[in-house]
Amino acid sequence: MQTRYLNTDLDLFATVDLTPLAAVFESQGVFPLHVTRGEDGHWSAILETDGQYEEPESSIAAMLSVIEQFDEPERSIWRVLTLCEFNIGYDCGSEPWAFNQGLSNALLQRMAKVGASLRVTLYSPESLQEKSQQTQLPES
Repeated sequence: MQTRYLNTDLDLFATVDLTPLAAVFESQGVFPLHVTRGEDGHWSAILETDGQYEEPESSIAAMLSVIEQFDEPERSIWRVLTLCEFNIGYDCGSEPWAFNQGLSNALLQRMAKVGASLRVTLYSPESLQEKSQQTQLPES
């Protein structure tokens, strides 16, 4: 199996309603996978771009472009986030021997300016195989 970039999620947590923020993202092509109020009253949202990218740089840049154009109502929500994190996901395999992707200094500066953190999630080949087996229908 090949190691490959999957996508980048934008994970948000706050004590305020995130649905207005999610609506603005959605209108700009960044779609909410979910926006939920937890039992503790805190809100969480996971968003990702509509387009598929080969590397995380382009995906993150697309989401930052939306954030950087927020009007005051969205900025007021953004300022009170308790978590704003770009989570880059990769399927891991045994090939190629080495695999790397980078983020430019300019992009990292843009992320820092909006107060965003970075996380990388690596999915092992075994976890993908198990997931695939769980979604297969039993033979009749």
